[in-house]
Amino acid sequence: MGSEASKSKKRATHLAEDEVQLLLKNTHFNRQQIMEWHQGFLKDCPKGKLDKKKFIEVYKQFYPSGKADKFCSHVFKTFDTDNSGEIDFVEFLIAISVTSHGDIREKLNMAFNMYDIDKNGRVDSKEMEQIVTAIYDLLGEENRKGENSPSKRVEKIMNKLDVNGDHSLTKDEFINGCLQDDFLKNLLAPNA
Repeated sequence: MGSEASKSKKRATHLAEDEVQLLLKNTHFNRQQIMEWHQGFLKDCPKGKLDKKKFIEVYKQFYPSGKADKFCSHVFKTFDTDNSGEIDFVEFLIAISVTSHGDIREKLNMAFNMYDIDKNGRVDSKEMEQIVTAIYDLLGEENRKGENSPSKRVEKIMNKLDVNGDHSLTKDEFINGCLQDDFLKNLLAPNA
């Protein structure tokens, strides 16, 4: 009984060779950098997993004046690729690699995945408005009236990016639209 729990904990804190190989293939980090990141991750997350509460706590340090909770929930779901409710080291480092070193298409792809809340491969106005509101909260944006209201902002975005007029965005519409419009790219995927 107890040995199964300790094996599980060991798996979470030990980086297996197949995980190192996966990270070498899917990130911009070399073996030494991966090991250094792993040591830092274990220092902050001794159990080898990052839960949503800790993730939000860390994220809030970067945005002390904003309300990070809603936005962080969306980011967390995007990084938690296996939907376990925790981010393991492999998920963490792949996300870090894409957000810090990925090319613009990789970053926009990750942004699209965050906007696609119901994971149906499309982003509709309702999903977009939830994210825009969360971004406003995060940045402490108080001017939410008229043209700057989340609903008006989303209406403009959808009008510009929804090429086929079906009231939702495919991944291609989202990525291509952002690539053609620096303002939208900076609003919807600020780190791209």
